[in-house]
Amino acid sequence: MAIERIKVLGVPVDVCSSEDFENEIMELLARSGAKQIVFLSVWGLLKARGKNNFAECVENADLVLPVSKSIIKGAAFLQKKVPSRYNMFTTVINLLSILDSHLKTLYMLGGRKKVLQKSRNNVKKTFPNLNIVGCYVGYYPRSMEDNIIQAIYKASPSMVLVSDGIKEKECWAYNRRNRFSNSIFVYYKDAFGIFSEHTKRVKETTFEKGLEIFQEILRNPLKIFLIFPFLYYKLLLVWYRVFKK
Repeated sequence: MAIERIKVLGVPVDVCSSEDFENEIMELLARSGAKQIVFLSVWGLLKARGKNNFAECVENADLVLPVSKSIIKGAAFLQKKVPSRYNMFTTVINLLSILDSHLKTLYMLGGRKKVLQKSRNNVKKTFPNLNIVGCYVGYYPRSMEDNIIQAIYKASPSMVLVSDGIKEKECWAYNRRNRFSNSIFVYYKDAFGIFSEHTKRVKETTFEKGLEIFQEILRNPLKIFLIFPFLYYKLLLVWYRVFKK
């Protein structure tokens, strides 16, 4: 494969250029079994350093794409090969475009009923060659889970796009990976909110400057306290640079 997996503070991050992205996706689609693409933020990276379910999910993901500018800078500071940074929204759109151009299939999981329905309609309009083989809302009762898993297994979609309302987030697919046949799973919390025009996406210029955290703080002022884990991340980088060469 064209990608190279590096470790940033002991956490896997994939170096995959935008030019190689489509080929990597087609290679994933050709493989049997459940596959997973994980979008990794700096907060996710810190969480993945521990011994927990999310850390296992990241370690076993088929593609780990960094979304935080801090991870890119961290890799450079540690004198690693510098990965490309991925915008979650544009990457998901790119994924859908790849599936559309190759006449593939999609299953949509998450969101409230109206949000999911509008998202489905908008995706169908934008990607007419993409066959949506099923969808189910998030926030579902536990009694429905076996039916959802069975529906995804039978439909065997090329990709399952998981959005809000799925309690285990990225780990939902990982924890059930042996119950699926042949799909790529991608979790993006805001996907259906943006598709249905209920949620504003981060502007490209804001993302390029690495300032998307301020939009998150506007949504939830308590996220101002993320400054403390961010400072811890910086200290860890210095520690690794000095003592872990």
